[in-house]
Amino acid sequence: MNALDVSELSFAYGAREALRQVSFSLVPGRFAALLGPNGAGKSTLVALLTRLYDLQRGEIQVGGCSLRKTPRAALKQLGVVFQQSTLDLDLSVEQNLRYHAALHGLSRHETGLRVEAELARQALTERRRERVRELNGGHRRRVEIARALLHQPRLLLLDEASVGLDPASRLALNQHIRSLCREHGISVLWTTHLLDEVQPSDDLLILHQGRLVASGQADALSLEHGGDLGSAFTRLTTSGAAR
Repeated sequence: MNALDVSELSFAYGAREALRQVSFSLVPGRFAALLGPNGAGKSTLVALLTRLYDLQRGEIQVGGCSLRKTPRAALKQLGVVFQQSTLDLDLSVEQNLRYHAALHGLSRHETGLRVEAELARQALTERRRERVRELNGGHRRRVEIARALLHQPRLLLLDEASVGLDPASRLALNQHIRSLCREHGISVLWTTHLLDEVQPSDDLLILHQGRLVASGQADALSLEHGGDLGSAFTRLTTSGAAR
């Protein structure tokens, strides 16, 4: 069963089409990068995947559950880290996690186990009592990742998660997510407009003007469309590439 299936997805803001017949699948335990320039439709796609927007045309299944027909079951399979932080800055790291666990209906015992596990996995145990306001950007992102994984989703979606981080923190975050994917079998969809956040072995989706203009392993796409990722991305996202 795929971690995510998107079929013939289209969405419009009035007369303006933001997504046009987008289809792709993500297999379990893989790191997939959704790459596109600003205005490509990435934010609209994320809003549809997280049900911030209602579907207009097409279908989304998360872990085999239809987002249209069984939204609760589908969203239970999804953990999300949004571009803008949604943590409560005046609560401690642990309080943020426990509050989120309560929203998911986890028992007190189960909450304790999962909070401890995520604090350890994200290297946050020693910071559990610190207020989020006191953390740097990289550690705040780790709290958000811990929170997103508390309910043990099949798919972790990160929307431009490195925005606002310094280069070292951005690299550390990207490497950390890859280790989670590799060591724990979590499926990841990482949206970005930055080429250096994509590695040759990644499953790569390139979105341009609302269309999925390329999909496949990053190194293969690079060879097919120019020899390196930068050249391929430029060729695929020129004004005439979306068809």
